[in-house]
Amino acid sequence: MPKLVDHAERRAQIIDALLRAAASTGLHAVTMRSVAVEAGVSVRLVQYYFDTKEQLLLAAMERLTVRMGERVRDRVRARVRTAGAAPAPRDVVEAVLLEAVPTDEEGRTFHLVHTEYAVLSVTDPALGGTPFLAAPDEMEEFLTGQLTAAQRAGDADPRTDARQEAALLMAASAGLGLSVLLGQRTPDAAAAVLRHHLARLFPDAGERAPA
Repeated sequence: MPKLVDHAERRAQIIDALLRAAASTGLHAVTMRSVAVEAGVSVRLVQYYFDTKEQLLLAAMERLTVRMGERVRDRVRARVRTAGAAPAPRDVVEAVLLEAVPTDEEGRTFHLVHTEYAVLSVTDPALGGTPFLAAPDEMEEFLTGQLTAAQRAGDADPRTDARQEAALLMAASAGLGLSVLLGQRTPDAAAAVLRHHLARLFPDAGERAPA
């Protein structure tokens, strides 16, 4: 009896091969043939599941978004658990921002390919308006909520514009993550910069500015 093919598993195999190839040679250099070689399958099989490279890129972008979301959620939860049963907004914000700093090979791959997709989307209309590009907006909204909660609890200066600070934090964490990818600084050094800024946003009680 012929073996049944799990089409979802085969598609995932091909998509994961594209992500590995992109992390190794750059997204711009990826071809249907190079993906086939990486996946250990024929070009014809890749084309059976994806008519064009554009379809493959879009599918890989969606898979990357899901995997990054799962990774960030799980790792943020683990970091927050170390802060105790009732973590303060600062603990949550710090945990989220630190996930923008690649500290292992999987994180490096995620952030490298994520950056390449972001750059490619500037010149490729087909990649614009996808859930992949909406994720930063959702994260910024989340950080705004955490900063606002900290202000209400008296743990952050109420005069601070929470939305503007959230945007600055997102930009800072993304820039620091890129600096780690480029070898400009170590993950520990990038984390130290983030914590330095968070100490100014969430000062100790004795250092808090009067309302």
